[in-house]
Amino acid sequence: MPELPEVEIVARRLDRAIAGVEVESALAPGMVTMKTVQPPLDSLAGRTVTGVRRVGKMPVVDFGDLSLLVHLMSAGRLQLFGERASLRDRRSRLLIRLADGRELRLREFGTQQRAWGKLLTPGDLAADDAVATLGPEAWPPPPIDELARLLDQPRHLHPLLRDQRTIAGIGRSWVDEILWTAELSPFRRGSDLEHEDIERLRGAMDEVLGGALEHYERVIGDSIPDKAPMPLKVHRQQGEACPRRAAAC
Repeated sequence: MPELPEVEIVARRLDRAIAGVEVESALAPGMVTMKTVQPPLDSLAGRTVTGVRRVGKMPVVDFGDLSLLVHLMSAGRLQLFGERASLRDRRSRLLIRLADGRELRLREFGTQQRAWGKLLTPGDLAADDAVATLGPEAWPPPPIDELARLLDQPRHLHPLLRDQRTIAGIGRSWVDEILWTAELSPFRRGSDLEHEDIERLRGAMDEVLGGALEHYERVIGDSIPDKAPMPLKVHRQQGEACPRRAAAC
């Protein structure tokens, strides 16, 4: 599933590309994609995209007093295309057709239709369970005292940091990188951390997530790839030489 750095770079690129552009029409070929019916999706026609942003792992497309909240799940991608998709395109779940001929498209790989969207007013967006239950954003990381309070739970660090109710935006990939950078065991309990452990963890969150975004800013152009070139050092590298030991040689 795309995590904070991947969704953030998508939001930045889309905001730069489509803010201020008028919507021609909006369609949902994916029969179960839209989880709201009021206001109707076609009410976006004639509205202007006022911005694209991120909340946790979810992109949000704003249209003035309406917002489209998108949950990508594990295989969804929100991308901009220069041409219109066929309604028979099996990967297309949601199509926002722009007046300039381009199309913002929610695509999903695989046969399961799990990615979804909700069209909400600002008040309903803030109150929606997918947003209201989120903890503070992982980047920039919370202040030391707040982070210590959030992690003061008798749970292992790996699932604790992946819990969106604790800290929003990160999953398996970036938790692996953060804990390795902080030199903390994933089996340490949050409630057992000392102050210096919290300091190292916060520093690692800032370094790893901020570094990933700097990497994406360098390597990703206007076109968003299906899979971002993630700068991972340890995630899914079991059995490989430890980068820290290699750097010390």
